[in-house]
Amino acid sequence: MIRWSIAAALLSIASPAPASPEKPLVLAFGDSLTAGYQLDPGLGFAPQLQAMLRRHGIAARVADGGVSGDTTAAARARLGWTIDGLGDKPDLVIIELGANDMLRGIPLEETQSNLDAILAELKRRRIPVLLAGMRAIRNAEPGYLHGFEAIFPTLAGKYGVPLYPFFLDGVALVDGMTLPDGMHPNFRGVKQITVRIVGPVKEALGR
Repeated sequence: MIRWSIAAALLSIASPAPASPEKPLVLAFGDSLTAGYQLDPGLGFAPQLQAMLRRHGIAARVADGGVSGDTTAAARARLGWTIDGLGDKPDLVIIELGANDMLRGIPLEETQSNLDAILAELKRRRIPVLLAGMRAIRNAEPGYLHGFEAIFPTLAGKYGVPLYPFFLDGVALVDGMTLPDGMHPNFRGVKQITVRIVGPVKEALGR
C-alpha cells in the first residue's frame, strides 16, 4: 500500500496539466530506472525526457510511473490504476521492466507472462507502446541470460510494437554514468538515456 501511495504521488507531481493533440501524454512505466532512484526531483528519467522532447519541439508531458523495486508482477498489478490515475489516456507508454525479475532469479516464464499481460492490456485499451529491453548480468547462467534477453524482442514481435533494445544503452558499465552501486544511472546517465531514446520516442508518437 505504501508503494502504491508513492507511485500515485509521483504521478501527481509529474502530471500537472491535461494532454492535448499538441501536448501528448507519455507514461514512463517502470521500476527504479525510470523512477529516478536516489536523484533529486526533476533529475530522473521522466522529467528529463520531457525536457528533451520539448527541445525537439514536442510539448509533451511525461508522467513518472516508475516504482523502485517493482517486479513485472507488481507492475502488472498496478497498471490499470496507474493509467486511470492519469486522468487522460496516454498517447504512448514506455515499458521499462524486468531488471528486478532478473536480479531475483524469477522464472523466465513468469517474467514473460507478466510482460505479455501488460502488453495485452495496453493493446486492449488501444494505447501505443515503446518496449524497452533489458540485459541480464553477464555472470548469469547462460541459458537464463539468453532466455531473459529474448523475452523482449519476442513480445515486441508478438504485439507489433517498437523495441528499444536496451534501456541502459550507453550507460551500463560506462565509467561516470552510474551511481556508486554500478547499476542505477546518475544524472549524466539519465541524460545519456534520454539522448538515445528520444528518437524512438518521437517515432512511436508518430512525430
